[in-house]
Amino acid sequence: MNNLLGLLIIAAGSFGQSSSYVPINKVRDWSWESFWLVQGIFAWLVFPFAGALLAVPEGQTLWQILASDPASSWAAVGYGVLWGVGGLTFGLSMRYLGVAMGQSISLGTCAAFGTLFPAIAAGTDLFRGAGLVLLLGVCITLAGIAVIGYAGSLRSKDMTSEEKSRAVKEFALTKGLCVALLAGVMSACFALGLSAGPVVEESPALFKTLPATFLVTIGGFFTNAAYCLFQNWRNRSFSDYGKKAALPGNILFCALAGLLWYTQFFGLGIGTSFFDSGSVLYAFAWCILMALNVVFSNVWGIILKEWKGVRTKTAAVLVCGLAVLVFSLVFPNLF
Repeated sequence: MNNLLGLLIIAAGSFGQSSSYVPINKVRDWSWESFWLVQGIFAWLVFPFAGALLAVPEGQTLWQILASDPASSWAAVGYGVLWGVGGLTFGLSMRYLGVAMGQSISLGTCAAFGTLFPAIAAGTDLFRGAGLVLLLGVCITLAGIAVIGYAGSLRSKDMTSEEKSRAVKEFALTKGLCVALLAGVMSACFALGLSAGPVVEESPALFKTLPATFLVTIGGFFTNAAYCLFQNWRNRSFSDYGKKAALPGNILFCALAGLLWYTQFFGLGIGTSFFDSGSVLYAFAWCILMALNVVFSNVWGIILKEWKGVRTKTAAVLVCGLAVLVFSLVFPNLF
């Protein structure tokens, strides 16, 4: 029962993350770098800070917790800087491939590396016992994502140039694939940052990983802010922030996008507290989150008509890929 509750909480957070790009579509009269920076302030600073405060035990401050183990804190921030590269290119993958295909490829790569890297660092033998189950679970997840990626390539062939432009205005398959793969590898550093960061054992179990999450997102914010400000200067788009007519609505939609994005890691921290810390399911939690993100992102892709006009075969391949991903969620519970 605890495992099911944990999975449902992670799923709720995943749905929030996959929905975060919907309010961004409502942003008007801003360049990409402007809305990415503003939503990042909420996604990587404001809401992670608020979440971290929930983990502070009575009589302590958040600063005392973060300063109690400087090496761990700086390691988490460092991994966050690397993850920031993944977060930045992750946004670009949506730009070139659309929500469904971009998230599928990026999150698939992130699922594999983000699950296996911490396990290897912890000395897990991936070829026997629980380690083998973990490795097989990752392979099943990757298989499902590969099938979805194949569906994406079929979709590209099915659609006319006009339809591609209407569904994804800047559709570019080759460029998008390269960006999405880079995004996935670098995004896996988030999982490494969570493993390296401080864990507040005396805080409520539901919230004890949230300070580490805040440190990782701080590092990611630095990377993204530097790039976005450079693009503001390069494209002379600083004037976006002075457009008074668009400002209130854009800030509101960016704040909503940031909140929805953060729910994935808020849900991950709370959901994993219901798993046994030494279980395969606990080690597989990152992969579960990424798999759910892919499932929900493709649901949104369907809602946003990114798959409109494809052949029956393409739709069938997409459904098969989603079915494989759903199976990967329950696979660890079979052992």
